[in-house]
Amino acid sequence: MPALPIPVAAIGLLVLSNVFMTFAWYGHLRFKGTALWVVILVSWGIAFFEYCLQVPANRIGHAAFSAAQLKTIQEVLTLSVFAVFSVTYLKEPLTWNHALGFAFIALGAFFIFRPGA
Repeated sequence: MPALPIPVAAIGLLVLSNVFMTFAWYGHLRFKGTALWVVILVSWGIAFFEYCLQVPANRIGHAAFSAAQLKTIQEVLTLSVFAVFSVTYLKEPLTWNHALGFAFIALGAFFIFRPGA
């Protein structure tokens, strides 16, 4: 079986790492009755797996993308994963101002990937 192209592998790992990161950082919000020290430990445990995906994603991705591009991909994916998570898991609506803010961030990403002058 042929290997995945570097950009596909890197972005795939970044998507997966963002899923873990989002649950580590925000998943506990549905369990407000759980002791803080418990959710901190659980979040650290989840974040370990996020790091196990994030670090290789950046290492692999740096062969095809600059560090600034990798960070930009990361941020766009973070917001995309969080938007889905917020609506489906936390049951919080996304409003027009959220969409507008995300659009401005996407516009910033456009400029990061635009060939420099």
